[in-house]
Amino acid sequence: MIDILFPDDGTGYGRLSSSWVRFQRSRIVRNYRILAIACIVLSNITAPVFGAEARHTIDYTRNVDPFIGVDWGGNTFVGSAIPYGMVKVGPDMQSFDGRRSGFGYSSSGVILGFSHLHLSGAQGKYGNILVAPITGPLNLHDIKTPRTDEVNQVGYYAARLTRYRVKAELTSSRRVGFHRYTFPASQQSHLTINVASALSLGTDWQAQKFLGAEVHLTSNHEVQGVARFTGGWNRGGEYKVFYYMVLDTPANATHTWSGNDLTAAQDVTVGPDTPVGASFDFATKANQIIQAKVGISFISAEQAKHNVEQEVPAWNFAAVHNAATALWNSELAKLSLTGESDSQRRQLYTAMYHVMLMPTDRTGENPDWQSTEPYYDDFYCIWDTFRTSSPLLTLISPDRQRDLIRSLVDIYHHTGYMPDARSGNDNGRTQGGSNANVVVADAWVKGLKGIDYEAAFAAMVHDAEVPPADQQKEGRGGLKDYNEKGFVTLADERSGSRTAEYSYDDFAISEVACGLGKTKETALYASRAHNFANLWDKDMSVEGFKGFMRPRNPDGTWAPPYLVVRGTWPDFFYEGDIWTYSIYAPQDMRRLIEMAGGNEDFVRRLDSTFLRRHFDVTNEPGFLLPMLYNYAGRPDKTADIVHMTLEKAFSDTRAGIPGNDDSGAMSSWLIFSTLGLFPVAGQDIYLISTPSIPDASLAMGNGKKLRIVAKNLDPNGLNRYVQSATINGVDLPNAWFRHAQIKNGATLMLQMGPAPSDWGRSTPPPSMSNAASPVCRK
Repeated sequence: MIDILFPDDGTGYGRLSSSWVRFQRSRIVRNYRILAIACIVLSNITAPVFGAEARHTIDYTRNVDPFIGVDWGGNTFVGSAIPYGMVKVGPDMQSFDGRRSGFGYSSSGVILGFSHLHLSGAQGKYGNILVAPITGPLNLHDIKTPRTDEVNQVGYYAARLTRYRVKAELTSSRRVGFHRYTFPASQQSHLTINVASALSLGTDWQAQKFLGAEVHLTSNHEVQGVARFTGGWNRGGEYKVFYYMVLDTPANATHTWSGNDLTAAQDVTVGPDTPVGASFDFATKANQIIQAKVGISFISAEQAKHNVEQEVPAWNFAAVHNAATALWNSELAKLSLTGESDSQRRQLYTAMYHVMLMPTDRTGENPDWQSTEPYYDDFYCIWDTFRTSSPLLTLISPDRQRDLIRSLVDIYHHTGYMPDARSGNDNGRTQGGSNANVVVADAWVKGLKGIDYEAAFAAMVHDAEVPPADQQKEGRGGLKDYNEKGFVTLADERSGSRTAEYSYDDFAISEVACGLGKTKETALYASRAHNFANLWDKDMSVEGFKGFMRPRNPDGTWAPPYLVVRGTWPDFFYEGDIWTYSIYAPQDMRRLIEMAGGNEDFVRRLDSTFLRRHFDVTNEPGFLLPMLYNYAGRPDKTADIVHMTLEKAFSDTRAGIPGNDDSGAMSSWLIFSTLGLFPVAGQDIYLISTPSIPDASLAMGNGKKLRIVAKNLDPNGLNRYVQSATINGVDLPNAWFRHAQIKNGATLMLQMGPAPSDWGRSTPPPSMSNAASPVCRK
């Protein structure tokens, strides 16, 4: 049913104009036609979810709480989005004392409006095309409101804007934000669109900058144009956001602004740092609903309009919301839990949701080149996600991971490098190594099909051999010293963390080289995989332990030890310290443990790292640390640290993520750790820790499942130690297993107990120094 509000003399509209009547008549005809189309579109979207295989329809989305992680640096997105959707429409806010949120949302403060592009788990980019409903006099310098009755569900956001007495509701498709506003009775109601607004605007070297915009009012219910920005955390070049907004109700009057004043101009073009936007003005009845659809494109305003017509043809808010819910259910159904607590259920399904918000699928929206390959943006950043998010998608969404890698390779073809980070259709910044190399290797060793591995290998070699013009943008900084001397010197920033990461990246290249039969390249990059040892000072002593990574001067001599707790861009270690990076060598933990004095000394070092709080769970370089006990024959200590970390650092509250979620990196760590597994990214190895749920399954892309059953597990975590294990009924004496053992579906059965056992102690996970090196597993 389509409601049309016919004004009477008491509304302030005056008499109906003939143009308004013609508009409504044509609207009725058009909407009845496109309602049929919408039903077909919705049925096509939901068919994979609600088809013959899933008629029992479980609503997994009710387990998701998007507010988990919004506080204390989690920076998780609040609003509406579909999986990997380009549009993420949600509130942009500032504190009551005027400080803007860097990622959009704030648990306290005022709403400035609802913008259409956001990150999740990070900040410093986007916040573009800001829509705000207003009642009362329109003051361009004072558009903000407290809110109450706030709701965020999967594909839906709502809040009551108390200053304006308006209920705001949002939903979305891949490239369209759908707004529904319920107004009070008011002679001065407005729907504004601010195209100069963005998050983190300023003059700082990491700030976004507004370059200019166009606003074109094409009718009394339509506006379109483009807004231009540059910068942000990734220090990217100019990106253009094209928009098209259409309302279901014609305005009594329209205005634009450029600068500080409203005008009657229908077309406005401005340059940098000039406020610009448009207002649709109404006299509304009590509870009158005005809806708006905002299409976004990186190609053109015409494409933005086409996106609206294609994705959301009807004025059916519920249908769009239901379609978003169906898409999310198809993704969330890949996780199945039995015996979990309510808190665990909320945490894990929310974590799945967070993992699938980014990168964003911009296939068909690439402004820089035409290609038949998938196109994804907002790899923000691979340095964060390669460790856990990528292996998770390889396991449960192999088709998606295939397309992500194909996109990375295509970006290499057109920009010269696979990015370590990318946003706003531009590469940058590179925090550590060229970690797309590990992403490719992870797919290769696990048999992911549909990727041109020869082309991917060429991209990997380019990373390893060609120095970039801008070391923070892409490629490997300090590459000349690394390749010639075997380490990055203090002539370049982040020389310690880069050397450690480049060593592992080169191991990844050697794996793919071997699989492709490239003998010479296999030997070359395998030899570089031990370059981490060239910064190891065996005589450096800290807190009773000997042997740490230490800086080297450009002439190769030792520089003073670097003891900063958590470095940043110009430092020796990036977002980590000697306790983390000195023992980061997953390609050859056997050799590293020998360098550190053997198993017993290494275990004592790990004990000290955790007891003295050198372990930083809030950042990705430490993700693997709790699992390193497995390499020294003490999986029981891994169980202790994983259990403690989950209990202490994660919860189902707004502060439930201990640091930046970083595009789902922290969330994917939570998923693996709660299930009792951990991937060694770039290898076909999974390490076993301790499950926190008695029965859990991950649906794999081939229709099979990986089921993890923990027998005798108690809810308090006392029986956290594995006593014995089997895979598909076959004894598993090791605290690790290979992907090949689960790729066709598997049940991992773990017998749990209250005290450590001898299980898992005898055979450590593979290392390059083993007689059977893991480099060349085809």
